[in-house]
Amino acid sequence: MSGKVPLYRLLYLFNKKSYSQENSIYVIDSFPVPVCDNIRIPNSKIYKDEEFRGYNASKRCYFYGLKVHLAVTQDGEPIEFFLTQGAVSDTRALEGYVFDLPEGSTIYGDKAYNYYEIEDFLKEIDSINLQPIRKKNTKRPLKPWFDIVQKLHRKMIETTNSLITKLFPKKIHAVIDNSK
Repeated sequence: MSGKVPLYRLLYLFNKKSYSQENSIYVIDSFPVPVCDNIRIPNSKIYKDEEFRGYNASKRCYFYGLKVHLAVTQDGEPIEFFLTQGAVSDTRALEGYVFDLPEGSTIYGDKAYNYYEIEDFLKEIDSINLQPIRKKNTKRPLKPWFDIVQKLHRKMIETTNSLITKLFPKKIHAVIDNSK
């Protein structure tokens, strides 16, 4: 690696120092990065497995590609991200976060992050509160007023996801080099 550090790692280390004392509220979410239209999946040469076919619940549509899992501060500044295959659920991806956050931090997430074992683990080991929006049939209901607080914080990551996806090109024309 010749001593080079990726830019996103440097930004993470810088942000970690500047946020370690100030912010104790974080939000996690994911968004898809499709590599082709659904009709073109059989012709895709970049990815060939069914693991890349995912479902975007907010848009109620399937996609073929990757998912970006993102953690942001309450101000909407990204502090951690990683990529998974499109079919990886947010619950499974929850195990991939590093969560190098100050003790007593609160992490808000949507309904897909209801994973009691991870919640208990974070609370016990790091004193981090994972507070996803609860499903109606949950075993751990929250107070009704807490739903308003969660939605207020979740709005920030939805805005961050929108701003990031706005930077993507409308179409990716990937060509395989067959000259070799």
